Amino acid sequence: MKATSLSRKLLTRVLSFYFVLTFIVTCVQIGAEYINTKNHIANELLTLEKTFSGSLTRAVWELNTQQAVTIAEGLVAIPMIKGITITDENNQLIAQLGISADKETLFLESIDDEDNNRKYFNVTSHGSGLFGHGFPLIFEFSGRTTRVGSVTLLSSNEVIFNRIQVGIYFLIGNAMVKTAALVLLFSLAFSSLLTNPLNELTEQINQFDIDDPEASKLHVINYENNELNILQNAYNNLIDELVAYKEKLALAQTKVITANSKLDEQNLMLEQEVARKTSSLSTTMLKMEMQQRELLDQQAKLQAENSRRSMTEKTLLETNHELKSSIIALKKAQERLLDAEKMAVLGSMSAEVTHEINTPIGVSITSTSYLADLLTKLKLDIEQNKLSKRVLNDFTEHSEQGLNLVLNNLERASELVSSYKQVAADQISEKIRQINLAKYIDEIIHSLQPKLKKTNHSIKVDCPDDAEIYCHAGAISQIFTNLIINSVIHGFKDINHGEITILVKINGQHVHVIYQDNGHGVSDEQLIHLFDPFYTTAGNRGGTGLGTHIVHNLVNDTLNGSVSASSTLEKGLIYDIKFDNLR
Repeated sequence: MKATSLSRKLLTRVLSFYFVLTFIVTCVQIGAEYINTKNHIANELLTLEKTFSGSLTRAVWELNTQQAVTIAEGLVAIPMIKGITITDENNQLIAQLGISADKETLFLESIDDEDNNRKYFNVTSHGSGLFGHGFPLIFEFSGRTTRVGSVTLLSSNEVIFNRIQVGIYFLIGNAMVKTAALVLLFSLAFSSLLTNPLNELTEQINQFDIDDPEASKLHVINYENNELNILQNAYNNLIDELVAYKEKLALAQTKVITANSKLDEQNLMLEQEVARKTSSLSTTMLKMEMQQRELLDQQAKLQAENSRRSMTEKTLLETNHELKSSIIALKKAQERLLDAEKMAVLGSMSAEVTHEINTPIGVSITSTSYLADLLTKLKLDIEQNKLSKRVLNDFTEHSEQGLNLVLNNLERASELVSSYKQVAADQISEKIRQINLAKYIDEIIHSLQPKLKKTNHSIKVDCPDDAEIYCHAGAISQIFTNLIINSVIHGFKDINHGEITILVKINGQHVHVIYQDNGHGVSDEQLIHLFDPFYTTAGNRGGTGLGTHIVHNLVNDTLNGSVSASSTLEKGLIYDIKFDNLR
């Protein structure tokens, strides 16, 4: 039976896999090169359309067939163009040069250009290797457009292959060179590391001398501690054992020859030895039975351990499921808490506005009662014929003062209600609408006057008067409300004259807001957690730590913008907010 080379078989399998992989990768690279080149040619056809569509349109519109044919000949002269067809608005042929494809084999893919009211066609000819680009000829006159014809530019796969020919040769040559180098490298490696050492071992084993085993030991020059070295050591150990057994055999033969004369004596000794061996065998069998019982006990323990681990795994899975449910519930609770925080701000504003409205309404009621008393007194004077010019003048003067007082206070209450109604409506709405950012910020500040008038703080707004933007007005209202309330409560604590500056810059579609106060500011450690939920430095004063977190969510999620903060202790806090105008 012919021996099979293990190294050759292993080398064949490795190289076969590499050949297949190299072939597939090379084919994929060639396919990618073909697709990229075809797309490039398609882009060049689009460039030719932009270059010559105007002149072709003018020639067809003026019925200048000769000029259209001349342009077509110039296009066909380009190596990339294999054929061109020009038709009029009735699809009548004006010029057809170069290769043409049968209409039955053409496949047209329509592409609409809504900006220019045009319809283009990607042209593919099945079976002939042609492809190209078709476009209409649109003539514009007095603001009106008219389709005067169409043009079809054809190219072929031959152009693609000519362009990528050198690249294909390079890819194939590169693959062949790498393959040849790998074959040579693997062949040398297998030959030096496996084939030659195995052949040398085989040759030395074939020279084994049974009469002189010591001289038949393997002596392979191999300094690496690998499998061949282990095989060599095992074979040499086998030779050493064989020599030892041969010496023992010679000694036993001598003893047998010597013992022949003492056969009876040896028989008796043999019977005694058999009895001793039998006893030893019984003892060994008993030990084996005991070991078997111990093994069975260990097996039972292992089964119990497996059962316990299965129960533990099941418990862990149930705990994991409960943890996931708890996380979901926690997220829902967080969302409800955020909504509650927003509504709490509205509730606080409602209480402040209600208290502020009570004052002008109370003054209006008092003035109305005073006017009613004046009117009653006037009626009484009329009934008693005590009416005089002085009485009428006093009545007119006091009535005018009372009416002005009523009107001013009612207008003040109306302004408060209007500002609060707009701000509150926006805060609970997610509608996108157009606002004047400068006026809207003034409305927000006006709605916060009930809280601000108890302090000596001032707010300066630097915003262009024509800052008309489209955005989530409710998000803008909530952002500025939270920032101003945070400055009043936290930044201006124990400060009598705080100052807030709001700078708004409009750069095209981008809105940049810089909010700054001159309050206490925050430390670097607090600044890191400024936008974290539930992080607050005023927990003992009812703070929830959600104000800046709501601002962060509104800017990033609702306005699709970004917000950052910077601060220096006792020098105030700065918020940098950027978002886009949705116009």
